[in-house]
Amino acid sequence: MPDQAPDAALLQHDRKVYPPAALVAQAYVKDYQALYDESMRDVEGFWERAARELEWFQPWERVLEWNYPYAKWFVGAKCNITVNALDRHLRGGKAEKRALIWLGEDGEERVYTFRALLALVSRFANALKSLDVQKGDRVCIYLPLTPEGMAAMLACARIGAVHSVIYAGLGAGALRDRIVDAGAKVLLTADAGYRRGKTVDLKAIADEAVDGLEQIEHVVVWRRAHRDAPLGPRESDLQHLLDAAAEECPPEEMDAEDPLFILYTSGTTGKPKGPVFVHGGYGVGTAYMTRIAYDLHDDDVYWCTSDIGWIVGHSSIVYGPWQNGATVLVREGAPDFPDPGITWQIAQKYGVTVIFTAPTTLRMFMKFGAAYPAAADLSALRFLICAGEPLNPEAQAWAYEHIGGNRAPICDNWWQTETAAPTLATLPAMPAKPGRVGKPMPGVIAAVVNRQGEPVAPNTGGFLILRGAWPHMMRTIWNDAARYEEYWTTIAGVYTAGDVATVDEEGYITVLGRADDVLNVAGHRIGTADVESALVSHPAVAEAGVIGKPDALKGEAIKAFVALRVGHTASDALRAALVEHVRHVLGPIATPSEIDFVVSLPKTRSGKIMRRVLKAQELGIDPGDITTIEE
Repeated sequence: MPDQAPDAALLQHDRKVYPPAALVAQAYVKDYQALYDESMRDVEGFWERAARELEWFQPWERVLEWNYPYAKWFVGAKCNITVNALDRHLRGGKAEKRALIWLGEDGEERVYTFRALLALVSRFANALKSLDVQKGDRVCIYLPLTPEGMAAMLACARIGAVHSVIYAGLGAGALRDRIVDAGAKVLLTADAGYRRGKTVDLKAIADEAVDGLEQIEHVVVWRRAHRDAPLGPRESDLQHLLDAAAEECPPEEMDAEDPLFILYTSGTTGKPKGPVFVHGGYGVGTAYMTRIAYDLHDDDVYWCTSDIGWIVGHSSIVYGPWQNGATVLVREGAPDFPDPGITWQIAQKYGVTVIFTAPTTLRMFMKFGAAYPAAADLSALRFLICAGEPLNPEAQAWAYEHIGGNRAPICDNWWQTETAAPTLATLPAMPAKPGRVGKPMPGVIAAVVNRQGEPVAPNTGGFLILRGAWPHMMRTIWNDAARYEEYWTTIAGVYTAGDVATVDEEGYITVLGRADDVLNVAGHRIGTADVESALVSHPAVAEAGVIGKPDALKGEAIKAFVALRVGHTASDALRAALVEHVRHVLGPIATPSEIDFVVSLPKTRSGKIMRRVLKAQELGIDPGDITTIEE
């Protein structure tokens, strides 16, 4: 983290956009400040009240056990998150309510009621049991955004197994690293995923990832494209397992602090890090934050455009909305395929009322123009939620006018994999300030500080930090407690988010971007070291340095600087080969948009690549202190 955050005096956003009276009237939270003040008067009591809205096998003895930087919430309680996401809705009269509307890129539709979804999850859970998956075992899920992928997550939770979803777009190297680190014994995959009319051969990637990996006892294959494709000696057909499984599976009684899932995210080193989340606190936090941030009501049709491979898919597609009994719509594929109007045609057809998407997607819609949303009836839409990277005021204003019809606001929010749910937000009934994400969520203590942890002056750059504990926070990093503790020791006594930010006189925060060397490409955090390692694994490459460049659509685009080994010559063909190599190792989201061949890279005397020097040269800005640079 740099010693000083960038000066942000020019980044002042004073214009306010007020929500319509009708939206305020039905909002769960009509007075943000009153609720926030209430939560601060007794944080533990606040979260205890939220926890009492859910079902537990056994109540807690203590709300919080806080041994900095480790927290235990609802100590002694017994629960299972799937009971609150599924079973209690059947008992509460929602058995025949639509839980999931799933759409394929080719127009296929599947609809599941809460009763049908519980039956699928139970069959899936029993199928896992037939493979001797037990409480505490890790299961890696490499499946596309489908009912099968979501049911796999819930099935693991149902029987107490720990799931680790790997985005079905990452390459074989990234998949293998995560399987090994998690110590998984089972891999769930499919033979195909579909995007932009093309078939992605997930099975080939999975085969390469587990080749020679003895820890994997079973590979379960969903043969959706080729039903009669041959299976290997440790492979099972998913459909055969489901057909043989019973539709009832009692939920495993879990301690509130038992692990629910590991979700790997990139760091500043080459090794992926696996934040761990638990049944109790994660369930309470995601249920509450989803309800108030997305204002989910019983008649809403809620569409989240993310994927189960990311934290948004966990908290804002599966666990958060379904604990609230919401109707969730998801679609496998690209939001602009087969044409840029498909998103709005779907929103009209299904009467979508709330959309969660990323600033990158809004900028893409803006690029295509206003004619596409104008051609659809979006009158059912109450508001849009945006998260993933900073939302620029231009895209926010465009979306408010052309998607929201100057009546449905854009509700920005900020969070991370590690924080698990909306952490800073503009709630639907709050005035929005374009360019500012909003204020701390109830129960969350956030601030913008200098290196010493002291609050900075309004509209001055500083480091975004969180104080204390919150129920849905990650509990540790899988197999790496020291790495977890780094979050809490960069600035003593607080959680350091790794982002730089400003706060205005009214408490609205603007998140400016990453303070470290993690790239943020279309809302996906990608470690520079990951891309550099992938490049260097090519036989022609001696060294590589990677930076993020501002990009109008993605937020950041990846640019790589590559020094070649002796005997290799720079060429367009080699440049294309390197891009394809990174695509194979890490997946499409991590491929460089540009590659420059260089003789050498700027380094410190200790041998560290000075990426900020590369970035300064690329953008024509002051590189700052370069006294440590190697001559």
